[in-house]
Amino acid sequence: MAELTTTADDKLRSNRTLTWVIYGLYGASFLVGITSIVAIILNYVKRGDVAGTYLESHFTWQIRTFWIGVIVAIVGGLLMLVLVGWLVWLADMVWVIYRLVMGALRLSESQPIVEGKYGLAA
Repeated sequence: MAELTTTADDKLRSNRTLTWVIYGLYGASFLVGITSIVAIILNYVKRGDVAGTYLESHFTWQIRTFWIGVIVAIVGGLLMLVLVGWLVWLADMVWVIYRLVMGALRLSESQPIVEGKYGLAA
């Protein structure tokens, strides 16, 4: 009977695929908002599995993108009272898309994310 063993490479490959799925879920949230909730839950549940790998930086990047994006969206909603909320929402959307694209580009190169000023990739 053959033994099923999981090597470190298999685990890393599996976690890399999961990271791609999470980026996809965040991207899909522009059309179906609930997918970002699924993504953030996966980030927190699987965070320990990627500890010590380059994927850990992607998980941190994704989690920060979610929470900062939510906070800015709430502020934008409140600013709708003075009619500048649309600009805040637009800026938030551009910033989130930027972070998703940069994260996906770094992931495609199997590189970690290094966060610089203003939440931009360094």
